[in-house]
Amino acid sequence: MSKQNGGIIGPDNVTTGGFNGVASGVFKLGEVTKLIRESKWPEPSPFPTNITPNSIRFNDGSSDKLARTPSSNGSYVTNTWSFWVKRSAIGADQNLFNAYVSSTNKFRIRFNSNDTLQVGYFTGVWDFQIDTTRVFRDVSAFYNIVITQKADEDSSDDRIKIYVNGVRETSFATNNRPSLNEGANVINSTSATQNTGASGANNAYFDGYMSEVVHIDGTAYQASSFGEFNSASGIWVPKSVAGLTFGTNGYYLKFANSGSLGTDSSGQSNNLTVTNLTSLDQSTDSPSNNFATLNILDDFYTSGTISEGNLTLVGGGTNANMNATIGLDRGKWYWETRVNDWQGANNSAIGISSEAATATNYEFYNQSGNNTGYGYYSNGSDYGNGGTPASGYGSASGTHIIGVALDLDNNKIAWSYDGTFQGSSNPATGANMIAITAPSSLLTGLYFPAFTQKSQTKTLDINFGNPSFAISSGNTDGSGFGNFEYAVPTGYVSLCTNNLNLLG
Repeated sequence: MSKQNGGIIGPDNVTTGGFNGVASGVFKLGEVTKLIRESKWPEPSPFPTNITPNSIRFNDGSSDKLARTPSSNGSYVTNTWSFWVKRSAIGADQNLFNAYVSSTNKFRIRFNSNDTLQVGYFTGVWDFQIDTTRVFRDVSAFYNIVITQKADEDSSDDRIKIYVNGVRETSFATNNRPSLNEGANVINSTSATQNTGASGANNAYFDGYMSEVVHIDGTAYQASSFGEFNSASGIWVPKSVAGLTFGTNGYYLKFANSGSLGTDSSGQSNNLTVTNLTSLDQSTDSPSNNFATLNILDDFYTSGTISEGNLTLVGGGTNANMNATIGLDRGKWYWETRVNDWQGANNSAIGISSEAATATNYEFYNQSGNNTGYGYYSNGSDYGNGGTPASGYGSASGTHIIGVALDLDNNKIAWSYDGTFQGSSNPATGANMIAITAPSSLLTGLYFPAFTQKSQTKTLDINFGNPSFAISSGNTDGSGFGNFEYAVPTGYVSLCTNNLNLLG
């Protein structure tokens, strides 16, 4: 499993993305970074920012979901679903769509605990059940999943079609197909609740981001109605769904209204009821502009929790260490971390690392003194690559925001404390910043934003430009992306794919 791209998709550990991806066209951030470094990344940006500017952040720990009960019956034999999803947790049952009457009368589309995708109808026994062979374990990328149901197709294989990033799935671990004209009576029934992000029994909650969620009642559309392959990159990108026929119970969730996240934009007024989701769960992390998050596949922690779309890391009193999903080797970058009770010994740190944590390597250094990165520590000093810590950095109780300005064009780094850069550093001019020298154990050629807690229980809320917490001032970068508490230094940008593209 490669830490650079957030994980390998599929049972054979074969990469399926890249500039000219040959399988599913899955978009992987590490591959993009490599292509940029090799000057192979296409311009202009292949990500249409006006198509899917928003997503919604589901957190399974707070039982988030959207739901509606149809007021009139629709089709149960012909339907289409499309989801753009970025997972934040793996190894657990997670529902995308669930139509539910009872535990013995339900239809569902979900990720299984083994990370395969399932489409099935259960009435005490499985009327039909299709489980993919492919596994879905990339937490850095958005998948487009399209399910087409057309029960009157002559071929049983065509009655349920599954597409992933525009490519039809043909390999299945379980392939119990519907009989001719066999549907799922609960899908658009007035007796069933349609759930997005949860089961009807209020469990198996989705954890991650959903964008551009579409349910169509009565028409079977192909994947090409929801996306297309960019001609320059080969990447599957969103397209407008305007002109599609949504049917009686169809809906289109754009998540554009933070005060009403269940708003249906199809014109059918089939709004969904919101449970436990707030305006803070609206995000600009989307298939049009994918932001960095914590990479749960590149971690070492024996305690602690990860939540809020992989943007919150809570230490559990021992080891809690993690890198981000985007690795960097050039450009100027800025991110912030809100820290609760930032004080004490140097057991919490924020900065950059060149490799993954291990039992003896806490992102920034290990016991033998082989340092692999640079960090701002909770005792009020910086430390990196065997150097002598600087003193006079902020350290105090309460809640504070630590900013990181990383200049990989000139190999420098600086940290701010509640908006004031420490050590009289000025990232805009490069003055008094800490010089970066490559660690002896630099394995990947990239630096990753990194966070560590050796023996503390601090709450780190990371903001790469898509915050999971309220921002009181609101500052974008020079590209117009991101949402930060403090002004972004001139020339620095947030960690998102559209800014990666600007590197050229």
